[in-house]
Amino acid sequence: MTGLKHRTRPIPACVGSIALSIAFLSVGISLEHLLAQDQKPSGTMDSSNRMADGKQWTTDNLDVKAIPSYCYEDAELNCRRYGRLYTWESARRACQSLGDGWRLPTDAEWRQLARHYGGVREDSNDSGRAAYKALVIDGSSGFNALLGGGRSEDGQYARLEAHGFYWTSSESDAARQGSTTLPKARRLLTARAKVRSRERFPFAVSRSEVPCRSITDTPTGRCAR
Repeated sequence: MTGLKHRTRPIPACVGSIALSIAFLSVGISLEHLLAQDQKPSGTMDSSNRMADGKQWTTDNLDVKAIPSYCYEDAELNCRRYGRLYTWESARRACQSLGDGWRLPTDAEWRQLARHYGGVREDSNDSGRAAYKALVIDGSSGFNALLGGGRSEDGQYARLEAHGFYWTSSESDAARQGSTTLPKARRLLTARAKVRSRERFPFAVSRSEVPCRSITDTPTGRCAR
């Protein structure tokens, strides 16, 4: 992966997004108000890297202040370290606010990325261990995935440094069968070395807030100002 490192570049983050929140915002709030609120703190940047799958990925968990989104245990320091925790709708807006084709990855794109490093649990012969070592922060891939934990609907935080869930733009299997409309989060990483990682994630992830990354098919994509 050494050959990819020189392609790392900063992505200017802009004010702006599309779509609308479903569960946490009142019907009366206008899209223009959401566009004004979903923004990156002034002067900050996200980094990106062209990964082995040929696509440009952000190499930090997003820290765009979309509504609703949260810092783990409401501590700003955790947002700077692990990124913000988003609902599915706010994750989509946060990604799109980067501009020029940036979006939330599909579940298939997450799996395709991981296959270049050994595959996620269901695609590998080693329960995802090789992919974990390559994709985790300071791993050989330069992707720098983090175990950012999550937040439940009622405001409980759990599993920091134990589970690394990331939103996808895909619907869950149940949603495709027509029985519900739940988004899908990809459990990319689990800290197997820690005893507590054997515990299940205590919330229904599809109704929780978890971190997100963004992807674009255009490596030179820049923020539209």
